Amino acid sequence: MKLQIKNKQALRRYAKSALVAVCGLALAAQSLAAQTAGSQSQLAVPVTPVSISNALGGQSPYLGSVPTGTPTGSVVSLTLSDAIARGLKYNLGLVESNAREREARAERLKNLNDLLPNVNASISQTAEQVNLRALGFNFHIPGAAIPVVVGPFGIQDARSSATQTVFDWHSIQKVRSSTESVKSSQASYMSGREIVVLVVENAYLQVIADQAAIESQQAQINTSQALYRRAQDQRSAGVAARIDELRAQVELQTQQQRLIAAQDQKSKDLLSLARVIGLPAGQEFTLSTDVPYRPVQGVTLEQALRESYAYRPDYASAEHDVRAAELAKKAAVAEYYPSLTTSANYGDIGPNFSNSHGTFAATASLNIPVFEGTRVKADVLQADATLQQKQAELANLKGRIDQDVRAAFLDVNAADELVKVAKSNVDLAHETLSEAQDRFTAGVTDNIEVVQAQESVSAADQAYISSLYAFNISKAQLARAIGVAEKSVHEYLGGE
Repeated sequence: MKLQIKNKQALRRYAKSALVAVCGLALAAQSLAAQTAGSQSQLAVPVTPVSISNALGGQSPYLGSVPTGTPTGSVVSLTLSDAIARGLKYNLGLVESNAREREARAERLKNLNDLLPNVNASISQTAEQVNLRALGFNFHIPGAAIPVVVGPFGIQDARSSATQTVFDWHSIQKVRSSTESVKSSQASYMSGREIVVLVVENAYLQVIADQAAIESQQAQINTSQALYRRAQDQRSAGVAARIDELRAQVELQTQQQRLIAAQDQKSKDLLSLARVIGLPAGQEFTLSTDVPYRPVQGVTLEQALRESYAYRPDYASAEHDVRAAELAKKAAVAEYYPSLTTSANYGDIGPNFSNSHGTFAATASLNIPVFEGTRVKADVLQADATLQQKQAELANLKGRIDQDVRAAFLDVNAADELVKVAKSNVDLAHETLSEAQDRFTAGVTDNIEVVQAQESVSAADQAYISSLYAFNISKAQLARAIGVAEKSVHEYLGGE
């Protein structure tokens, strides 16, 4: 099929209109690319706390849970306190930490058993026939008949026995060491609770930030729709070019794409929150706690550093580990020492209980190691190596706590300033957008200024949301660095 245009003047008009349309689309695409690149650069927040998932490791048990219950079929309203409570109950990392604490208690009971008395009771009925010749009795006495086989005869015995370690320094030190290990596991469990609180807070705040981003994008779509309709009206009135309408339409669709991406991100972050708190699969829920901007007050760096060593449960756990290693080394050295044990039994024995008599035995034993080869020396060397390792880990943790607190303070202060600057940028961007809209309506300029101003508003809103999230999670990390994340969550974050 061929398009035939007989009139040369009509041909020139057709070519001109086609060229204008192609150039308009090219300019719109170029403008959108420049605006998108500019908005992405403005969205970057210079100070962002360390990602919780990256810090813990992608496969950390604290990012999982033991889902419990069945979906209710309705949308559940979830407060921050509810989320933390569920996390402290069903988070996989805390469940495993509790299991390790129970294992430490079991190990202590095993070691304690070596120092406790062992008491047993028994009742026996024996029927026996003895070949004396097999036992070496092969005597001949003149005038006496000595049987070769004796029996069968019966023996009934009811007896109780007991053994008791009177003194064993090795066992005593092992019990003391295992007691410190139990205390260490208890402190480690409390440290796990602090981590769970931080993980839940991070997931909860991320969803709040996602919702704020969705609301911001929806506002941008409403603005884009109004600008698109205005561009259409002005083009129909002949006071605006087709390029202005195209540019406004591209901006509208761009904002719609961003809204779809923001909604998808929120849905995935809701799944992540449900995973760390153990919600049943498929349970729908919404967040009901709002975490507003709230500066940190009444906490100084010197105070935080001083309190962190007193409150951090992981530091207490490391101290108990060192003490347990010291006692384990003493227990290894004590293998060279003598030990004293006693045993006794008392019972009633005879052919039958109607013709029996009571008997007893009591023994005291002093066990003196004379030569144990290299076993004890190896135990001492191993215990000493473990002690040095635990001491080094404690020293390293002390330095890391100092770093954690100082870094958290730096993040909080920087993020606080970013929130203030970002809020000012939002106000300025909205004022710029209003001025650009007025200029476009008055016909002073085309809508390039309006589109650019709208992109600035979108970038400023996203930067404010990111900086507010960074500020809140920095406060949560500061509470964790001090060791008060669980008991001071609302004091630091505000909200309910």
